[in-house]
Amino acid sequence: MIEASAIVVAVEGDQARVRVSDRPGGCGRCDEPGGCRSAKLAYALGAPKEEFVLPNPVGAMVGDRVVILMRDGSALRGALLSYGLGACLVLAGASLGHVVAAPGQEDGFALGGSVIGLFVTLGINRLLYRSRNWRALFAMDMVRLDKGCTLGSGGAS
Repeated sequence: MIEASAIVVAVEGDQARVRVSDRPGGCGRCDEPGGCRSAKLAYALGAPKEEFVLPNPVGAMVGDRVVILMRDGSALRGALLSYGLGACLVLAGASLGHVVAAPGQEDGFALGGSVIGLFVTLGINRLLYRSRNWRALFAMDMVRLDKGCTLGSGGAS
């Protein structure tokens, strides 16, 4: 399980808005000589989302500390869908465009095929995003941290 600490900032009905308090920081040598700055690359296109709305089956209240749990493999599955499927369909479209083009027009058809592959990827991703079954694969659970509740290795798997 992937775990992240969070704090409940709002409760709306049976859902809670939580702010993730864990900040991935890598090794901490970003600004030192020889540091790879890989943690800073994560912020190149903007700060990652820090607040999420999740179901609140544990009855957490504003200010409660919680742990957000995500199944192993969920992040990889999402990355493969977002990037892997897109790369494959863009390459397949470019290859198909190149094959069907008349001599001298291969580049234009390859470009057109790659654009079509990109749009097909966007369509598939939108359909999957709307699918409840697909979204269930990425479901996050919440565990409340209070005096009587601790996380152990014998919990959910």
